[in-house]
Amino acid sequence: MRRPLVLLLTLALTAHAAAAQDRGAQVRELDAFIQKGMKDWHLPGLSVAVVVNDSVLLAKGYGVRSIAAPAPVDAQTEFGIMSTTKAMTTMALAMLVDEGKLSWNDRVTRWLPGFEFSEPFITKEATVRDLLTHDLGVPNADLLWARGDLSRDEILRRVRYLPQAYPLRGGFTYQNVMYGAAGEIVARASGMSWEDFVTARIFRPLGMAHTYPSYARMHAAERNVSAAHYRIRDTLRVIDDETVDVLPSAGAVWSTADDIAKWVRFLLDSARVDGKRLVSERNFRLLLKPQSFVTAEEFYPTAQLTKPHWTTYGLGWFEQDFRGRFLAFHTGSLDGRTAIIGLLPDSRVGVYVFGNADHVEFRHAVMLKTLDLFAGTNGQPARDWSADFLALYDGIRAKGDSARAAAAKQRIPGTRPSLPLEGYVGTYTHPAWGTLVVTLEKGTLHVQLGTAANARGPLEHWHYDTFHATLGDGRDGPATVQFVLGPDGKVAKALFGGSEDYAFVR
Repeated sequence: MRRPLVLLLTLALTAHAAAAQDRGAQVRELDAFIQKGMKDWHLPGLSVAVVVNDSVLLAKGYGVRSIAAPAPVDAQTEFGIMSTTKAMTTMALAMLVDEGKLSWNDRVTRWLPGFEFSEPFITKEATVRDLLTHDLGVPNADLLWARGDLSRDEILRRVRYLPQAYPLRGGFTYQNVMYGAAGEIVARASGMSWEDFVTARIFRPLGMAHTYPSYARMHAAERNVSAAHYRIRDTLRVIDDETVDVLPSAGAVWSTADDIAKWVRFLLDSARVDGKRLVSERNFRLLLKPQSFVTAEEFYPTAQLTKPHWTTYGLGWFEQDFRGRFLAFHTGSLDGRTAIIGLLPDSRVGVYVFGNADHVEFRHAVMLKTLDLFAGTNGQPARDWSADFLALYDGIRAKGDSARAAAAKQRIPGTRPSLPLEGYVGTYTHPAWGTLVVTLEKGTLHVQLGTAANARGPLEHWHYDTFHATLGDGRDGPATVQFVLGPDGKVAKALFGGSEDYAFVR
């Protein structure tokens, strides 16, 4: 009886040792992949966390925090998690639903009586769940917070002036402002701010001692912080951080590789920590359940390579099939920063990637490489995701350059403005987007659209009554401002971006 038992024990220990060796080899392969990819993508710094089953296999920093003062990134370096915050907001709501303090199907107006849409039917019917699925029927509203001069209450008040873009639950347009409204519901249902709620109910139970609900709180407590980088006129530069502290529930959280690994492990364990459930299984599953279809135009260009059969959005999660498995993921982006989280719940593999340069899509490559290594390719050929995505995004960039060159050829040379420059000076208003102010300074027109760093700049005549604005440090290229004259020959309105959707009336 003892000999078979000893044999079984020996076999088990041998298998465990072999598995550990395999995991070690996989971690080393991922490590080499990241180091090479950072050079290929010219990424200054990166931080990554990998969780398989209940084990953190990797929590590590790479590169430098800033090219201006190159201290190394480590597993305790702070990065913004941006829109991956949204999964924390939906988790907070799930906790309140479990407690009976609200329902997913509550009308938004129950909690935010003054929150209105331009279409009365949407105001009457929109639910808490609708705030989270990006299919309310209103256009993108990011300019409301990007201006930098509107309070949270004022941003939410101005939603009523946004036109209806499509029927309720009849499309997909990504909405940060609606997640801001969801955060206000967390506050009203719980009796504490969204920032305090996620700190007390998520960060502390998970032991995320260096995770903060806003840039302001992080900046007051931490010194090991990565810098944001942006390529401006072909030169990578350190830029000031952009924050969304005015709408923190949409994307204001900051964290580290060590801390975010605890969040990934918590999600892979279906919202349990130390065996204790923080959210019911029913509501946790609902967070990952597809809620709305994502159109091809609104999904990621990566679909050109991963070729999903379906693309959906849950509650704070993008979703697709990947190598025959269910993949839940989300990116986070602000000027100068990137992030991505990816989960294969059935395989219990999760990964989180931070980056400190603007829209360096190496994040997608690291995510998919990690999933391939630790969940397998499911019988499909392995791919060099870094090389493939580099080629994809180089092609997209080249198309953009060609489109800009073609637009430049449409310029009509030799034209003059219809009026003396003084004729364009004034304050132009939009009920939702606020004011657009045009001034004349030392013979040059300037435009200002809010108080944010990139909301002001000079206007250069393009042709006829169209001007190009170089806003801030010019990181996004020229913005078009087209002036439209009225019957009296005076300027009646200014079209920002040349679009009637952004028509500011004088």
